[in-house]
Formats: sequence, structure tokens, C-alpha cells
Amino acid sequence: MTRMTGADAIIRSLEAEGVDVCFGVPGGMIIDTYDALYRAQANGSKLRHVLARHEQGAGHMAEGYARASGKVGVAIATSGPGATNLITAIADAWMDSTPLVCITGQVPSTKIGTDAFQETNATGITLPIVKHSWLVQKASEIPATIKAAFHVAQTGRSGPVLVDITKDAQIAELDFKYPDHVDLPGWNPPRKVNHRQIMAAAKAILEADKPIFYVGGGIINGEASAELLELAELTNIPVVTTLTGKGGFPESHPLYVGVPGMHGMKYSNLALNRADLVIAVGTRFDDRVTGNVSAFAPNAKVIHFEVDAAEIGKIREAQIPICAPLQPALVRLLAELRKQMSEGREGPTDWLDKIAAWKEEFPLRYELGDMLKPQQVLEAVRDVTEGLGDVVWTTGVGQHQMWAMQYLVCDRPRSFITSGGLGTMGFGIPAAVGAKAARPDATVICIDGDGCFQMTSKELTTATLHGLPIIVVLIRNGYLGMVRQWQEMFYGERYSQTDLTGPIPDYAKMAEAFGAVAMTVTNAGELDAALERALAENAAGRSVLVDAVCDPQEKVFPMIPAGASAADTIEYGSHEKAKEVEAR
Repeated sequence: MTRMTGADAIIRSLEAEGVDVCFGVPGGMIIDTYDALYRAQANGSKLRHVLARHEQGAGHMAEGYARASGKVGVAIATSGPGATNLITAIADAWMDSTPLVCITGQVPSTKIGTDAFQETNATGITLPIVKHSWLVQKASEIPATIKAAFHVAQTGRSGPVLVDITKDAQIAELDFKYPDHVDLPGWNPPRKVNHRQIMAAAKAILEADKPIFYVGGGIINGEASAELLELAELTNIPVVTTLTGKGGFPESHPLYVGVPGMHGMKYSNLALNRADLVIAVGTRFDDRVTGNVSAFAPNAKVIHFEVDAAEIGKIREAQIPICAPLQPALVRLLAELRKQMSEGREGPTDWLDKIAAWKEEFPLRYELGDMLKPQQVLEAVRDVTEGLGDVVWTTGVGQHQMWAMQYLVCDRPRSFITSGGLGTMGFGIPAAVGAKAARPDATVICIDGDGCFQMTSKELTTATLHGLPIIVVLIRNGYLGMVRQWQEMFYGERYSQTDLTGPIPDYAKMAEAFGAVAMTVTNAGELDAALERALAENAAGRSVLVDAVCDPQEKVFPMIPAGASAADTIEYGSHEKAKEVEAR
């Protein structure tokens, strides 16, 4: 055992967990931990700290790191506003099952409940959006608590946890020994696979005429993408992925059928909703996919593979529920299918032919015009990065996010990082910084909108100062585009507070002020050269902004209105035609 302060114990505990980088902003109630970090680094510690410009940015960086690496992300903040600024990132991680350990400082234990300077009840505020939280008031509790925090964050359904540590606990001394095991008798995530359910699932799969895999972000968190690919190829069953599942199945594969949901491809929605068997894997039947639940896949039996028992049957009844870790569950399914399958089985060929016909009939569409189209930009970025190798995409939230979903091709897990459940504007840039910290040899590209960019663009400074160069492709249309689209289509063109005032600010000058290279593109003829230059500058270690000035009238299609069903899909051009008929 070694005698040290609680603050030293925090740093030593992070090192013991194999943490190589953390993200944060110091303040009064966490200053002792930062002092311990300084001393540790002076003595040769390899633990890196990335100083964000805002605690929300630090949280999103930790998310980007976690999702790009598969490890636990770590964010650190002080008490009061430091902790409350982390809340959006914690909620985002909660919704998208991202493993985070958030460490916050707290006022001295003797001051708790007195409304002391910068006191907030961090554990109380975050209670609904963490897997668990701890208020640590004794230095001796720090090692075991941090050990437990990392264990809870990454076992079962992964997600965020909070460790709130009082200032006096950071100052006090303890005999440090990091525990070898976690003592959490009440924490029992699923570990076993029920063989009877696997047998029933295999039988249902082999009997189905129109089966489909419906795959969510759990396939990536559960490290089960390889097994999914093997299953699809063994059975010849098509696959759709959700927004957060994008990349969990190779999108260039002939069995891939796109992303269903509100702005998913029409053929994806048709395939999912006309199926007679939905094999749901690591997905929670989100309303953005199901729409009107009573009309969702009405003739389908459901097999639901999920590590979180609370998700099974929550939205859609599962005839065959399988609550288990996904990777071993899919391994068992593979073995059982091979046992039950007859030789020479071709799978549902008529069903695949039908889906192929839908893909041909309902492709993504847009029309070229005088102004640059957002879809043109996404296609150009996709094409110019083909063959680059390790590319990680992040996005903000809004129209640009949906175009990125539609037009980018992701063949590997952990290559597409976006805010799904919470839909957090401003997520893209800090998440890209975190992803770059996780995978420094990757090309990290953020697809952003001008509304999102103005929320977190300051984290380009973080990218510059910490040597974490990223590329930001800005789809600039001068509006909060997704809200404006809804106002036009469903609110009688009453455009309330969605105009971002056109050319203000000068985004290129902003980016240059943050230390990035910047260029503005106003037409298709400038696009390829700008993107090639961006890649070259980024390879040389510079962050880059490509400000693409796009048509403000362009909308995201296909679109299923909120609460509607796949049968109510609005395709490109159909809304304008409907308006013309209405006007006559």
C-alpha cells in the first residue's frame, strides 16, 4: 500500500483502469485532482488530459472517444455549473448506451446542504440519466468506487455513470490499493443464453418466407458485427440498421437494405414493414423507426435479441424474447441454424427479389439546381474518401445528419458516430475531437450544419491546441433546417425563429480564428478541389473547415410524418405536387 491523497487516488485509479486520455475543465472543487494530475504527469504518467472549452464539449468528446474505441470515455468537471454543463452529454450517452465515467468535484462534505458556493446535487440531478451514481465523502472509498464505476458503465447495456467526490475526500489521505474485483452483489446483468429460446429462434427463421434483420446500436456495443454478417450470409436474410447501428453491417454488402424510419429509404421501410419475421438485434423499436406502432410490421412475428430486459416487450411484443449478451447469443444461433438447416437451402430468394425491385423503384432522389445541393456535397465527400482506409464520420443533428445517414457508406462498426436518441445539436465537432483522440491515425470528418456549428465550434480550438486535427464539412443553408422543413410542411409556412441571419457569422473566419484552415465553396465546380485540399491539409496535421453554401430550400426526403406509418411516406417531389394541387 502507498500513502497518498484522495486526488492522487483518483488519478492512480484511472491509470489502473487503463485510461489513456480523459476530457475535462478544471474548477475549484476538482482543482486538487488536477493538481494530482499535474504531479503524476511530471513523474512520467502517460495519462493524457484534453482541455475542452466547455464541459458539454468534454462530455461529447468522451462519447466520441468511447464510440470510436469501444472503451469507456472519461469526463471530468467541477461542481455546480461544471456538473450541470455535463448533463446534456450524460443524457446523450444514456439514450445511446455509450459507456462514460463522469467524475465531478463537490463541495466539502460539511458544506453539503448549505447552498455553498457552486453546490449542486449532482447525483440527484443526474439520477434519471445514469446507470448508477456515487457521492464519495471519504478518501478511502475512492478506489473501490472508481473500480465499480468502470464495471457498471461497460457491463450489461453500457451507459454513463457519475462519481461525485467531495473536496475534503480529495484532500484527505488514504492507504491506496486498487481492488482486483468489484463488490456489487446487486449488479447482475445477463450472462447466459437460454438454449430453448435459441432453438425456437432458429426454427422461426428457417420457416419464415419474408424474414429481415432489424439491427440497432447494440450490435456495435456488443461487439457482435462479425457474427451478424455470418448469420446474414448463412441464411441469406436481408439486413436493415438503425441510425446508431449504421456501420454494424457492411453497407456495400448485397444483403444490406438501408436505414428505415422517418427519413429512411422507402425500400428499407417497405422491407421492414412487409416482413413476416423481424429479427431485432440490439435495438429498442424507437418511435423514429416504428412510427405508428399498431401499423408497424403488422404481419410479423418478432424475435428480440437484447441485453437489457427492460427493452423487450416495451414497445412491441416479442414472440421469442432472448435476453442475453449479443455476441454469445448470436454465436449460439449460428450453431443452432447450422444444426437445423438442410443442405442446399437458398434462403428467401423471392423475398430478396422483391426488395431488389423496391430498391430500383424507390431510390434516393434530388434535383440539381443553380445552387449547391447538400446531397451533392455528401456524395462528393463520400467519393473523395473512398479508398482512404480508416475514416470515422461524426455528425451534428438535423437535416445534414439525415443526408449523411442516407449518402455515406459505412462498412465497419465504429465508423459513424452521431447523436441518436437525444438528438443533440452541437454533438458533431466535440465527438470528432474525441474520436480523433481514440484513433489518431484515422481521418475524422464531421458533417455539420450551421445551427450546430455555432453551438460547439469553439472546440475546434481544442482540436488545434491538442494536436487532434479533424475535418468539418459544413452544410450551410442559413436556417435551422429541420425545424424550417416542419414549419413549411406542417405549420402553414409560418417560419418562426429558424432564420440564422444568412451570411453572419463568417464561418471561414471563425474557423481560422480557432486555428483551422478554412475554405468556402459556393458551387459544384469548386467542391472536389476543396475536399482534396482539405484531406491534404488534414494529413499534414491541420484541422479544416469546408464551408459549403447550399440551397436553403432543400428538404430531406423520404419522410414519414410523426406518428404515421410507412404507408404514409412522402417522397421527393410529392410534397411540392401536393401543394400545387392544393393551390389550384
